[in-house]
Amino acid sequence: MTHPKLTLEERIKAELASYDGTVGIYANDMKGTIIDIRGSEVFETASSIKVFILACLYEEVEHGRKRLDDMLTCDEKFYINGSGLLRDLDMGVTLTVKNTAILMIIVSDNIATNMMIDYLGMDTINAFIKKTGFLHTVLHNPIDFEKYSQLGSSTPEDYGRFYELLIEKKLVSEHASKEMLEILKKQHYNRMLIKDLPQYLLDSEDTGDEELITVASKSGSMNACRIDGGMISTPYGSYVIVIMHKKFYDPLYYSDHQATIYGAKVSKLIFDQYMALEGRLKL
Repeated sequence: MTHPKLTLEERIKAELASYDGTVGIYANDMKGTIIDIRGSEVFETASSIKVFILACLYEEVEHGRKRLDDMLTCDEKFYINGSGLLRDLDMGVTLTVKNTAILMIIVSDNIATNMMIDYLGMDTINAFIKKTGFLHTVLHNPIDFEKYSQLGSSTPEDYGRFYELLIEKKLVSEHASKEMLEILKKQHYNRMLIKDLPQYLLDSEDTGDEELITVASKSGSMNACRIDGGMISTPYGSYVIVIMHKKFYDPLYYSDHQATIYGAKVSKLIFDQYMALEGRLKL
């Protein structure tokens, strides 16, 4: 029997004891065990809200209201600094809706995000979010750092539920879930989740060996907010993990930020437990 001070939840809390921020954690082994620390608390989403925009797009496509092969033009009105690569291209470049959505996710392109918000409509996105059961998640506005101090809000539970539905192939439809998962697997910024995981198991290109661990995720960073969340797939199955930070002292963004370091420690604890118990977070 596990000592009450050595449960996974207590070991996570001990790991975070020296951290100055507030952390919300949600993990689900999809076999009946959920780890929930501040799971119902509201956090700024930063760019993680973009996954809900992606899902709304696939909902609209599913019902014939939008098309993935529609063409969008990158106009000046969508221009914004921050992550992505469209800001480095000439204005006026045209992209399919699908390619715009892919850029929004895999390099977290802010201009592509504003193009998608304009294409779908704020009201449509938020109506989809509520209809799908994410009751504490809101897209507040397009990205404009001069006009707005926030982008979205959600809870670890809501964000975790997003990935649960993907694993179950129930987000929009089975086909849409599979397509979204493939996009999320290509996402570039997942350091908080994978920094302390065994890199050999994540890298088949350099090792030539079988890739045993894959990640489908979306992170976010904005002011005093850092988030990473997604699905980690292993030979024992897939589990959901969400780590949300707020109220830390350092607003700068860099790879070894305290939020990333402590978040990676939490991710490693959860990963080790899941692997040691061969696909479960508790016996």
